[in-house]
Amino acid sequence: MNKTSSYSPIHVVGGGLAGSEAAWQIANAGVPVILHEMRGVRGTDAHKTDGLAELVCSNSFRSDDATSNAVGVIHAEMRMAGSLIMACADKHQVPAGGALAVDREAFSDAVTKLINDHPLVSVVREEVTGLPPKEWDLAIVATGPLTAPSLAAAIQEETGADALAFFDAIAPIVYRDSIDMDICWYQSRYDKVGPGGTGKDYINCPMDEEQYNAFVDALIAGDTVGFKEWEGTPYFDGCLPIEVMAERGRETLRHGPMKPMGLTNAHNPSVKAYAVVQLRQDNALGTLYNMVGFQTKLKYGAQAEIFRMIPGLQNAEFARLGGLHRNTYINSPTLLDPSLTLKSRPGLRFSGQITGCEGYVESASVGLMAGRFAAAERKGEAVLLPPATTALGSLLGHITGGHLITDEEPGKRSFQPMNINFGLFPDLQPGSIVKPEGVKRFRGKDKTILKRQLIAKRALADCAAWLGQSAPFAVSA
Repeated sequence: MNKTSSYSPIHVVGGGLAGSEAAWQIANAGVPVILHEMRGVRGTDAHKTDGLAELVCSNSFRSDDATSNAVGVIHAEMRMAGSLIMACADKHQVPAGGALAVDREAFSDAVTKLINDHPLVSVVREEVTGLPPKEWDLAIVATGPLTAPSLAAAIQEETGADALAFFDAIAPIVYRDSIDMDICWYQSRYDKVGPGGTGKDYINCPMDEEQYNAFVDALIAGDTVGFKEWEGTPYFDGCLPIEVMAERGRETLRHGPMKPMGLTNAHNPSVKAYAVVQLRQDNALGTLYNMVGFQTKLKYGAQAEIFRMIPGLQNAEFARLGGLHRNTYINSPTLLDPSLTLKSRPGLRFSGQITGCEGYVESASVGLMAGRFAAAERKGEAVLLPPATTALGSLLGHITGGHLITDEEPGKRSFQPMNINFGLFPDLQPGSIVKPEGVKRFRGKDKTILKRQLIAKRALADCAAWLGQSAPFAVSA
């Protein structure tokens, strides 16, 4: 390493997208970095090379539309912040319509070369088998969903037995404003008022017998995604996929997550629903609702089609669809402070998918923030968090405190990984959405598009202000 800095180094464990981005941000702030990567010494079940930032699933970074797509907004914010991952993705993109897709090998090679060539970065090929030692002072763990078992055990020992998840069972999450409340109604089962509740804590979608039977038939016939060889099949009775429950008997669902007992349809009190789908508020902002008990291995296209058969969800827009897969992540809202520091270990940060974000872009963005925060701390500067109105800030808010704690299901983890989506952003100020001149009917999809455009515009302006710049900062890749 070229000793061009008087600062002590910051250690980063993990050379995936989050770790590489964190190292780049630290080094570009003038602070030395030691990046520890085990591949080259010890492989994983999914990676094929020892290159940094290897993409193991898809080559797509998803939408690059920064005007009305939350993923495109976070792309733009990362570019403003001098993101290594975005610079290499832009240089090695391949045609993919409105999405940003990359040549996987060229992308990884570019990240690896830039990291190796940086005078303030030293890459050490070794497995870190425990938590970073305290003598490292400042460190970032960015080991991702394939964290080595020994390191996962050390994290679990430090944070507690229930603080680390190894499989992710996620039900679909619906935007609140896409639910038809002329069909649905608010009510908790038996009007139960739990701590912090009102007795109207769920949105209920009623089904008659014919609708229920058609729905069960569709679930059983739906296309599903298989587990990868290295994932195994982590089914257990506490989180069976909805389609597996349907296969176990036609009445299983209506005596399980779709039971109608204790609920009265506010729109038609005299008619008892045959089955009821419940949605529970998923974030503190109240913009997202989780389909209770609907974890699934159905393919995304099948999910959207089948779940829109549910009365009240016929026009549902999904912030994310369901899934069940291997994913090592910590209970970040409990364990981390707003700057991603482990509360029990000052100086030790976590970043990337292990924090409970989902997706390559999101993982890299959390690495970007962790790197900037760590560098500021090393230099004795104030750690400035991105505004909650930005994509970066909204994702950070979800990770470190945007979830709700459930009390009716003791032991259930209420915090689950999330992609960036507009449901994580604070709402606009009242009166912000104004009907365009000359437009007679302005509602539904048109109003949603304008709302997202305004949120995106606000996010980019606030991100530029946070970074103290008026134009994107370019990285030469």
